[in-house]
Amino acid sequence: MTIGWFAASLPAAQAERLPVRNCIWCHGTLAQGYTPAPQLAGQRPQYVENQIAAFRTHARDNPLSRQYMWNAVENLDAGAAHDLAAYFSTLPAKAAGDGKRELVAAGLTIYRDGMPDLNIAACVVCHGPNAEGVRQIPRLGGLAYSYLKRRLEQWAEGYHSAAGPPMPNIAGKLSANQIDALASYLSFVK
Repeated sequence: MTIGWFAASLPAAQAERLPVRNCIWCHGTLAQGYTPAPQLAGQRPQYVENQIAAFRTHARDNPLSRQYMWNAVENLDAGAAHDLAAYFSTLPAKAAGDGKRELVAAGLTIYRDGMPDLNIAACVVCHGPNAEGVRQIPRLGGLAYSYLKRRLEQWAEGYHSAAGPPMPNIAGKLSANQIDALASYLSFVK
């Protein structure tokens, strides 16, 4: 398979093995994501590998995952998943910057301080000071507002509950306005 400039930064032998051509239809040629698909550029490799596994086992069960990703990863083995994750992590991420600017300050407060009255820890504790993620915890900074908002809503609705705490519990306590603010803030983080 020839994947051209998309994998130009990889050694030729590794680039030829990656099934990135299928990924670019939704995630874009530079992995910045087309709505509603998320940006994969700069994402934590362990997180991407874990998500591919969750799609393969149908643990990530929201409607778009079922419609698109279950079949897309069906034939990926662990080695290909690892290589894709490593590749996407090396691409430079760009902030979507598509949230509601008037909600950024409120979102920043939730991200940095949490919501003690609701027993919600600060997002920064797990996702890092710049929303860059750590190991299997995803980078949230710069992801598209609509994607972030929908994912938080889906956690609250019980999708992907197989992944376990703390996200379903946290998202279930957030109001629609708080979700809006958090997603808005994160979309602007570089």
